Amino acid sequence: MSETKKIDTLISGGEATAGPPLGPILGPLGVNVLEIVNKINELTKDYAGMKVPVHISVDVSSKEFDVEVGTPTVAALIVRELGVSKGSATPNTEKVGDLTMEQALRIAELKRHQLLAGSSKAAVKEILGCCVSMGVTVAGKDPKTVLSEIDDGTHAELFKEDP
Repeated sequence: MSETKKIDTLISGGEATAGPPLGPILGPLGVNVLEIVNKINELTKDYAGMKVPVHISVDVSSKEFDVEVGTPTVAALIVRELGVSKGSATPNTEKVGDLTMEQALRIAELKRHQLLAGSSKAAVKEILGCCVSMGVTVAGKDPKTVLSEIDDGTHAELFKEDP
């Protein structure tokens, strides 16, 4: 019966190396660390500059491996969409950027499988909640205002597939 070793880590997109944290964990398993690093970099290149959850499964006896890549955090996706370095330290007074409704919907769709939301409307509302804590406006307005607008049906055209 073969043993499978599972490794969960956060890697900067496209920047995995054979050094820590991967090298010291994978080296003792007798696998080709560089082959795994190259696979991770290939799968995460679209997330350059963002921390990405990576799950590695290694069959200890056969040395075969499987790499699964998650999606970055909602905050990291918002930062990338806005082209800023980080969210606001004082989100109530300092705003770092303005997200469009289309960008919010795109992030919601990327993260949909990890969110608790049952519809794209609810998923976008979760993204807007993150915008509140990051000091990000949405469509030029406070995210709380946009949340109310969604509830009132103002942005219904974005959620055609929702009941």
